[in-house]
Amino acid sequence: MIRRSLILAMLCAAAASMSHAAGQSAPAAPAVAVETNPLVKIDNVVGTGKEAMVGANVVVNYTGWFYKPLAPKQRGRKFDSSLDAGREPLVFQLGAGRVIKGWDQGVAGMKVGGKRTLIIPSELAYGKKGAGGGSIPADSDLIFDVELLDVK
Repeated sequence: MIRRSLILAMLCAAAASMSHAAGQSAPAAPAVAVETNPLVKIDNVVGTGKEAMVGANVVVNYTGWFYKPLAPKQRGRKFDSSLDAGREPLVFQLGAGRVIKGWDQGVAGMKVGGKRTLIIPSELAYGKKGAGGGSIPADSDLIFDVELLDVK
């Protein structure tokens, strides 16, 4: 995925090149901060119940896929789901670091009954290590559909 900072840098380089070709002195390129991919939160259904706050135990159903920007609904291969046969909802303490950072950040602020899609860059997922004995390779961007069932 192309980062916004990379696009900005390319646009600045193109503008400098056009100015130089027109006989003008090239302007100094603006400082471009390198930023990591941001977490994307898409509320599909806004809940009306209790809000998920840091420190609370939350109960969620989820399905996770590899993020593939050009695939239908941007979903690649599914790798995990609490909705699969024999599985139960996931319970975790929000903000305690017991799940990937993208989940701690992405579930915060949801309300019970809410359904949210999280597009999580690898830096906020499993990063350079990957997970699951290789089932989630290093540097994998992920996408999750999460439903907040309860806040305790």
